[in-house]
Amino acid sequence: MLTQTTTRVLEPRDLGAALAVLESEPVANAFVTSRVQIAGLDPWRLGGEMWGWYADGRLRSLCYSGANLVPICATPEAVRAFADRARRAGRRCSSIVGPAEPTAQLWRLLEPGWGPAREVRANQPLMVTESPSADVTPDPLVRRIRKDEMDVLMPACVAMFTEEVGISPLAGDGGLLYQARVAELIGAGRSFARIEDGKVLFKAEIGAATPQACQIQGVWVAPEHRGRGLSETGMAAVLRYALADVAPVVSLYVNDYNTPARRAYARVGFRETGAFMSVLF
Repeated sequence: MLTQTTTRVLEPRDLGAALAVLESEPVANAFVTSRVQIAGLDPWRLGGEMWGWYADGRLRSLCYSGANLVPICATPEAVRAFADRARRAGRRCSSIVGPAEPTAQLWRLLEPGWGPAREVRANQPLMVTESPSADVTPDPLVRRIRKDEMDVLMPACVAMFTEEVGISPLAGDGGLLYQARVAELIGAGRSFARIEDGKVLFKAEIGAATPQACQIQGVWVAPEHRGRGLSETGMAAVLRYALADVAPVVSLYVNDYNTPARRAYARVGFRETGAFMSVLF
């Protein structure tokens, strides 16, 4: 029996089918699902195209192509099709990120034309929890950030991003897009910090959020306060907010070489369930 496959850019009328694919893996797909649930599939609102891979007339796999290139529920055949489309379009993204296996395959196919990358993080454990550990008491001083505190929070956000990614988020457009994203999370009540004497000691955000799962990101402790357990008690506090107010499952992913962070998250109640991979340009 012949199997017919095709790849195309999805349109707003494809929203139901796309959400069915996204919601089949709610934790791994939370980042893209949250954007699609808000913006739909219109490229202007979504901030990029959604490519669909069909087999026998059924949508099986997706790839988000915007500031990031993200394979979603991507089979090996779908990855090859997405790589062909990406090569023809040329690199427009600042990173490739997604579940480790399809992302690694996608990068192998694109590296000859798109490489070298600035950095490849091949194994970033995906950690998940549905309940906090009773062994770590949440920091009572970690709270939601108010809109009028954005100027206090921004230096910590910039420091975290620069430390994590290796470049400043203020480069290029002067940080306008990054500041807009920080403001968006504050406005949504998903930005948290411990602030003392006008300075941030700990911060984290609930970035992606859907009714099924959410993802904590941007975890940072001021360098002079590291080693005091603030990451554990702070994360416990953010986790409490996330489970109570946002979603029944909370996830994050972390660099495999960051052993202290992985141990801290495990003590708070997270367990490793898979791995992501990031290719940074």
